[in-house]
Amino acid sequence: MSDLPELPAAGLLRLPAIIAPRGPIPVSKSTWWAGVKDGRFPQPVKLGSRITAWRVEDIRELMSRGVA
Repeated sequence: MSDLPELPAAGLLRLPAIIAPRGPIPVSKSTWWAGVKDGRFPQPVKLGSRITAWRVEDIRELMSRGVA
């Protein structure tokens, strides 16, 4: 068993639950957004004008590719 936080089975995740230090993806916020922009990381879902989240399935797929 790894020391990474467990992801929910389904749903949406906000950025603090995805990136370091609490999340499974060991990158900074600026690196994450650069990766979203250039296609290395999944596209977000806009829930409101200032609320962004990512599908758990997309984060699991990213982790399975070995990015994390």
